[in-house]
Amino acid sequence: MTQFDLCPDTGLAITPRMAIRPEMIDYNGHVNVAFYVKLFDEGLDVLFERIGLSESYVRTRNMSFFAMEMHVRYLREVHLTDPVQARIRILDLDAKRIHYWMELIHAEERWLSATMESISIHIDMATRKPAPFPDDIMARLEDWHRASQGRERPEGVGQVIGIRRKPS
Repeated sequence: MTQFDLCPDTGLAITPRMAIRPEMIDYNGHVNVAFYVKLFDEGLDVLFERIGLSESYVRTRNMSFFAMEMHVRYLREVHLTDPVQARIRILDLDAKRIHYWMELIHAEERWLSATMESISIHIDMATRKPAPFPDDIMARLEDWHRASQGRERPEGVGQVIGIRRKPS
């Protein structure tokens, strides 16, 4: 399997530390909601690059992957001085799609700040239509998926959004 740095708490693939930049802070004094998605995207780029899905993949193979759907949960504020890391696991995949789960954690104190569940689709950039992953990339994705199987399903996967009300 492609070598990833692994989170000591969970054994999941984890990014190097990521710094919060001043432009990410909003008028509430914490990371703006849009920048949580940006941090997840940057973390995904780091980890996907290790299996060959990087910016060079688009240039050399004329293929890419697009986000189809995502659900972000904001659980604890992140501030300018908080170092963070993203950890990821592949929940499911098929020939053209990846369903994955990401967690943004404090790099030192290890608390969970946010989660993102997403599905991405593989695209042939010449036609801008879905296309199967090449065999070498699919083999790496399958290895990564196998490595995280047998773990408990993360709390929040597949969660429906809505206001929870107690029965009256």
